[in-house]
Amino acid sequence: MAQLNRPPVRKKKLGSYPHTMVVFSITLALLVIGLFGLLLIHAHKLSNVVKENIEMQVYLERDLPDAQLLRLQQDFSAKKYIAFKNSQPQVRFLSKEEGARQFIDQTGEDFKQFLGDNPLRDAYLLKINPDFSDTTNLRRIEADLRATSGVHEVQYVQSLITSINQNVRKLSLVLLGFAVILTFVVVVLINNTIRLALFSQRFLIRSMQLVGATSLFIQRPFLRRATLQGLVSGTLAALLLLALLQYAYLEVEELRLLRDERLIGVLLLGLLALGAGIGFLSSYRAVSKYLRMSLDDLY
Repeated sequence: MAQLNRPPVRKKKLGSYPHTMVVFSITLALLVIGLFGLLLIHAHKLSNVVKENIEMQVYLERDLPDAQLLRLQQDFSAKKYIAFKNSQPQVRFLSKEEGARQFIDQTGEDFKQFLGDNPLRDAYLLKINPDFSDTTNLRRIEADLRATSGVHEVQYVQSLITSINQNVRKLSLVLLGFAVILTFVVVVLINNTIRLALFSQRFLIRSMQLVGATSLFIQRPFLRRATLQGLVSGTLAALLLLALLQYAYLEVEELRLLRDERLIGVLLLGLLALGAGIGFLSSYRAVSKYLRMSLDDLY
């Protein structure tokens, strides 16, 4: 009697599809590539921030009239290599009096007391557009500014900028190489996950084929399911990525300065497209393979 009252044990159906395992595996793979994508975005933004702070000091001839000073500011502001912030050209006039005050504040020494005069010159401080921050363009900019009437000298920290450009170039190549390798690994991982999941469906595919179903009819439900799983995985990965990003911003407030909403949005949409695309293609290849296999090869 005890055996008769025992509840039936639910057995796993032969050929059942491991939905949770597939979604979990694809989500983790997409999350890894998303984290690396965030690293690339923030590194790119940091590079731009450094380049946006490249500044040239244009020292002027002495005793220039106000009209010429105004004309010089207008000419500098119209240059295509000048950086803009909030639609305003980043051109600032620094008078020799203000320069003297800054020097005294920084050093604590009043050089005018023993020199009897202010030897500094009026200057314009120009911030350079990041697109023109390479060494070749900076030299051309320097030559262009030197040729301007009323300009005495042009200065910028050439060695520092050259070092920054070289380091940024090396870092970009290294990160790009890692991105290519990581993308390849993730694609292979997702492809193998779906192929292993479809391995349990090979007899179902053959059964449908034996009763006369066309290849398109057999493939359609598998392709639809794999694409949907890719979208779900991409959505989960995007949500996890946003949660981790917000946590990082709470812990390190300065990271918000490197946030790029447009590129982050492109990354999240890319995760959705990558999940759906790889799911569709991997499922198509796997089902096509089982459709072409002989019955003996299925065992």
